[in-house]
Amino acid sequence: MKIQIVDDQDQLVGVKERTEVDYTTDIYRVSALWLTNSKGQTLLAKRAAVKDKDPNKWGPAVAGTIDEGETYDINIYKEAEEEIGLTGEQFRKGPKILIKHPRTYFCQWYFVTLDRDINGFVMQEDEVDELAWVEIRQLKQELQSNPDKYVPAMPQIVDELGI
Repeated sequence: MKIQIVDDQDQLVGVKERTEVDYTTDIYRVSALWLTNSKGQTLLAKRAAVKDKDPNKWGPAVAGTIDEGETYDINIYKEAEEEIGLTGEQFRKGPKILIKHPRTYFCQWYFVTLDRDINGFVMQEDEVDELAWVEIRQLKQELQSNPDKYVPAMPQIVDELGI
């Protein structure tokens, strides 16, 4: 499957096979879901060990690269169902952030608040190794004390989303 390559204004300039993407120069598109509950916790997903980018790192509940022919909106609902079995929820569209480290991509954020037991999610094994509800305070502390536990963009994400 080919992914969308864009310019620095998020205008589509072409598509490339994932194996052909030059992550030092190409800019691509990602959609991501920041999922919280009424207890002030956020759902984090530990990326599968088989992932080629950031394996075994904790990141947002859902994130996916936009494929050829998709929109951010289409992609986030597809990824939420694939990665954690989440369907039937309405997501609120948030900001679009340009992430520059370690790869450059536009990330369109979506938000939803959902009170669900961790066992109520269905993980896709080749995408997610583990899910956890984490207190926001704990996440911020760990980003200071153990940043390597998280995807490299997590400090920027927390900062720019005002978490």
